[in-house]
Amino acid sequence: MKKLLISLLFILVFVPAQAQKYTAEWIKEHYTKQEVMIPMRDGVKLYTAIYEPVDKTQKHPILMQRTCYSAGPYGEGRYAGLHSVSYEPYVDAGYIFVFQDVRGKNMSEGEFDDIRPFIDNKVKSKKAQKNIGQTDEASDTYDTVDWLVNNTNNNGCVGQKGVSYPGFYTTMAALAGHPAIKAVSPQAPVTDWFHGDDVHHNGAFMMAEMISFQPFFEYMMDNDNVRNGVDRSSFKFPNLFPTDFYSDYLKIGTYKNITDAYGDSLQYLRTVREHPYWDEYWESHTVTKGNHMKNVMPAVMVVGGLFDKEDCYGAFDTYKAIKEQSPSTDLYLVEGPWYHGAWSRGMREFWNNIYFGEQGTSEYYMANIEYPFFAYYLEGKGEKPKTGALMFDSGKRTWKHYAEGWPLIQRAETTPFYLHADGKVSQERPSTSGTVSYVSDIDNPVPYHMGIETSTSRNYMIDDQRFAAQRPDVICFESDPLQKEMQLSGEMEVELYVDISSTDADFIVKVIDVYPDNFSWMEELGIKRSDRPDLQIPRYPMGGYQLMVRGEVMRGKFRESFSEPKPFVPGERTKVKFTMPDVNHTFKPGHKLMVQIQSTWFPLVDRNPQTFCDIYTCDESAYVDATINIHCDTDAPSCVKLPVVK
Repeated sequence: MKKLLISLLFILVFVPAQAQKYTAEWIKEHYTKQEVMIPMRDGVKLYTAIYEPVDKTQKHPILMQRTCYSAGPYGEGRYAGLHSVSYEPYVDAGYIFVFQDVRGKNMSEGEFDDIRPFIDNKVKSKKAQKNIGQTDEASDTYDTVDWLVNNTNNNGCVGQKGVSYPGFYTTMAALAGHPAIKAVSPQAPVTDWFHGDDVHHNGAFMMAEMISFQPFFEYMMDNDNVRNGVDRSSFKFPNLFPTDFYSDYLKIGTYKNITDAYGDSLQYLRTVREHPYWDEYWESHTVTKGNHMKNVMPAVMVVGGLFDKEDCYGAFDTYKAIKEQSPSTDLYLVEGPWYHGAWSRGMREFWNNIYFGEQGTSEYYMANIEYPFFAYYLEGKGEKPKTGALMFDSGKRTWKHYAEGWPLIQRAETTPFYLHADGKVSQERPSTSGTVSYVSDIDNPVPYHMGIETSTSRNYMIDDQRFAAQRPDVICFESDPLQKEMQLSGEMEVELYVDISSTDADFIVKVIDVYPDNFSWMEELGIKRSDRPDLQIPRYPMGGYQLMVRGEVMRGKFRESFSEPKPFVPGERTKVKFTMPDVNHTFKPGHKLMVQIQSTWFPLVDRNPQTFCDIYTCDESAYVDATINIHCDTDAPSCVKLPVVK
């Protein structure tokens, strides 16, 4: 989930070194600003900041963002700077910009509900005056747009975009049904908080992300607190993480200790505790469950990052749901080599130790992908974009368009890569029986990232995994060097046969691209540091680098059902099967495929006590070590099934 620092307020205020063009002072000279409390159909009023070009000689398209973070700065004399890469082309084209606080947040009225449920079959038009109490984010969007098209100097075309939580509100705009909404772009949209986004992955609680985010989000963004002038200095929550996430979380011990420390001050921690399994609450608060995505009217461009630590799942899931339920919609998927929101915030050619090239930058994305999409649908400029999927290959560092969309059903073949007891991984099924074992030490969990930190690192998604491979509780299976390219495009399936000494355990599986021992970026790119000082080529030793192409956790007790968890029988061989989010990555010749398996990923994922219990209410006595046996047998062939493009 996005932190406060990467909220809309951050996006509007943060000035990348290369982009200082449209400052707040410039906007004040060339735009008028009005602040309006727009009434919704149930009488609740939402704070809306509207920036219109001073030039009234022509009508302008509207680009809107609805947010739970902040539509500030507040006050008619205070103007936002629209100098980030994500707004410059729209300022150049003279768009009207609209920023709105959703109900219950910041300056808007009403009560806030996380991932507020969508209401099927409600009356769309405010004018109908039927079922006046039936409101959701789609109806709020409809009522806002209806007011805007009648009260601004617009051309009748409205677009909406947003990253993360604002991406969810953009998905709701796609369902609003207002004829003026022509194009929307949900970007890394929050979608499913139990299976894959932010709060849980496959039922496992994403602890570090949520605990660091939720106090600020609930308290600092609450509309009553904002209207009453509450500021950061009044933030009274306990400082549970003063030195290092890893050691501080270990000292806290349990989820129960965390909730006890916060008391009743954080609603969402209580919500998680009250709904430990998949139930009606999670289903109603999940965008893509049911048939909500029918009859989507506007064009939709879903954008995601292949290395997004918060909402990698959401972009793929949203796209697939619209593709299946609304096949006549002009639908686009864009997946690039990005962390959360990087496409809109100054992504450069190198990210940490990995080079993704000029076509992976945010400037390339904005000029060649996002702005042309909105320009066509809102301005009538340029050629119509090609529907389907525009995918970046994170191994070859190139874009490719797939007219058939995603996944590549006709091109990718699900191919088992079997794990062997001698540490090999290959397409050959084991011919003998064997077992690989490790002890999951509950008091010494495997860190998700190497380094001392006080917040979660986005770099862990592309980190060198050699630090983990050195641990005795991480087992590695490695192929021989590949003789030819191997492109993986789509979801990956994990099928493990295990027996454990306890009644529950987590299974973290990583698919890794191992670079050749003699690899260097200067040789790969054919340049010297002096040739491109702007690149800042890292001096990190890249020979043998273990790039995590994808990693995912499965909470073992949910292996058969997320709503009816089941304990393991100690010592009994059991199949654990799950899917990992999509990838689009080519392993080059000379590289090797590695699969790593472990049972802790701390503190990214909370520690499974490794006993069958309610993790949100148990105490320290439930936490035990577990011996994990991975079977690599002829009749129990543990494997990862990879989507290999033919």
